[in-house]
Amino acid sequence: MKKHECIDTVSAPCGLLHVPDRQFATALRPLIRHWLDEFPQLPLLMAGMVGSQQGWQEVPYVTLPAGSRQLAQCTATLETPWGSPCRIVAGVSGNNDFGLPDVMRGEEIQLIGLAALHPGSQESQYVILPGTHSKHAELHNGEIRQFSTFMTGEIYSVMLSHSLLGRDVPQAPEDGYAFALGVTHAQHAPHLSNALFSARTLRLNGVLNPAQVASYLSGLLIGAELHAMVRKQAWIVGSPALTERYTCAARQLGITLTSADGNACFIQGMTQIYQCLHGESA
Repeated sequence: MKKHECIDTVSAPCGLLHVPDRQFATALRPLIRHWLDEFPQLPLLMAGMVGSQQGWQEVPYVTLPAGSRQLAQCTATLETPWGSPCRIVAGVSGNNDFGLPDVMRGEEIQLIGLAALHPGSQESQYVILPGTHSKHAELHNGEIRQFSTFMTGEIYSVMLSHSLLGRDVPQAPEDGYAFALGVTHAQHAPHLSNALFSARTLRLNGVLNPAQVASYLSGLLIGAELHAMVRKQAWIVGSPALTERYTCAARQLGITLTSADGNACFIQGMTQIYQCLHGESA
């Protein structure tokens, strides 16, 4: 197997919703211009929402179980205006724990990368990928076998920005006491909708001040998500700031989370797919 290393990176906050009129080529080219100056027809491999219905080109989902080989076999091809050949990797679909349809785009790359970076533990892995739509996934021998989505990040954003709970809540540093209180209350409320309103009532009775509401709400939502876990050990893949918040809540609940860097897992996952596309052993 050839050894592949990441030799340069570039990033920018220009996700799907920040590209006007689906001008993806126009948005991408300035970001990689310094690479194109040296390699004018640099091949591209993409993954994530770029392959969604609202993306550059839709790529149908691969059904579970899915690993690097299945994803490599289901890429879509296109050519950029400047002549670079491009492949877009498919997302993954399956039924969640409740038997309802579920999908992911992008997280499957991180999952494959995690299994490759930690081969000694890949026979069976349970993984949390926190974010706007948090994923809980099960891997077996490097293949994704099952996953479920929790809308933790999006609910947090909507509640703070568009509901009574977030009215007049100032930006403030994270409050450890309020966060821990939210985690605790999430374990006892019969339904999340009951628990959410406590972000309002605890403020009204003086238990929380306005600056603590955001941290309390974060603890409540993350605590509810982790409460759904059956296992007491799992990997967590993401940014250090977000994984630390989940790890703190998990520790309070007696759950052990082992963190892995989301960017490193993504790069390794794309490497696995690249190797499959080029006939190399992945």
